[in-house]
Amino acid sequence: GVRIRRWVTMHGFAVNLNPDLSHFGGIVPCGIEEFGVTSMERLGKTVDPGAWDRALLAHADEFLAALEKPCPQEAAE
Repeated sequence: GVRIRRWVTMHGFAVNLNPDLSHFGGIVPCGIEEFGVTSMERLGKTVDPGAWDRALLAHADEFLAALEKPCPQEAAE
């Protein structure tokens, strides 16, 4: 998701591995009303939470560095 307040943007993301999705019924993810919240398990992927944490930590620097790169259309301008 993205939040803008006082000309400052804040970014975040969430990955649901195996939650009780009934608690997410009122959430409109990223403002996309046509789709609701899902989980990795519902998509047919069983993910160990510890393995997810390790993978996220292993790639955190790469992920954050990519956020600083301009989008392809911005680079062309």
